[in-house]
Amino acid sequence: PAPGHAPPYLRWVTFLSFQELTFLTKQEILLALKRFSELLPKEEREDILQTRVPASKMLTLPELRANPFQHRICWVFSTSEAQDSSMSFEDFLDMLSVFSDSATAEIKSHYAFRIFDFDDDGTLGQKDLEKLVNCLTGEGDETRLSDSEMDQLIQNILEESDIDKDGTINLSEFQHVISRSPDFASSFKIVL
Repeated sequence: PAPGHAPPYLRWVTFLSFQELTFLTKQEILLALKRFSELLPKEEREDILQTRVPASKMLTLPELRANPFQHRICWVFSTSEAQDSSMSFEDFLDMLSVFSDSATAEIKSHYAFRIFDFDDDGTLGQKDLEKLVNCLTGEGDETRLSDSEMDQLIQNILEESDIDKDGTINLSEFQHVISRSPDFASSFKIVL
């Protein structure tokens, strides 16, 4: 094989390990492989395990295009050293695995927290909550909350969720709230 290219049997072993390391079935992994390869130029499909897809291309997937957190999802699941939100096939599988019906509520809530933590500081503070609300309500003039409505909503969220009363929501506080939301796990999903 050419330098940098794994021989076919090694690629097959790698592929089989994906089933062990994710919540995805063999059929779901094959479908993911097909969908990911369709995002690549033909000449790059041969080396699919070494190729990254730019975030702009990832966002053309209907499952992400309609999601108000599309940019954060790419950011959180990307392992790109360039921090450009591009995704490898493994990143793509990790994302699909977390959003699959088979992923546990604990894993889903962990990643939801990371997606909602817009400033990546490990807590959901005032600014994170404002961005979260704006993503959910839309940022148009007709759907945007007034400053007083936003302040009241964030105060209500913090009263309900901020157990240690430090003005932010940490991961365990977030998971506590999510544990009382029975349809969270079933609604936090992406199906190819």
